[in-house]
Amino acid sequence: MIDGWRRRSRASIDDVPDPDRPDVDPTGHAHALHGVPSDAQLMGLDRNTEEGALVALAGSLSPTRPSHQLVAWLVLASFVAPLLLVMLATIF
Repeated sequence: MIDGWRRRSRASIDDVPDPDRPDVDPTGHAHALHGVPSDAQLMGLDRNTEEGALVALAGSLSPTRPSHQLVAWLVLASFVAPLLLVMLATIF
């Protein structure tokens, strides 16, 4: 029983963060880049930004699946509809 306590106490001592060691996980940001094209990554986009999330969504759609085509048309309509409504309000 004492050995088990010693093992747990050592693990808890090792879990204390070291102030001299940087708190950066090199693999912690990799999941945010999944699905984002490399040229968008070069511009600083990832899934955590609004624009990067849209790029990741569009990049993950497959043109062979009808449900993905529907989503692509809905996304396109959501961007074009406000523009058309403003143009119609300006003209008339």
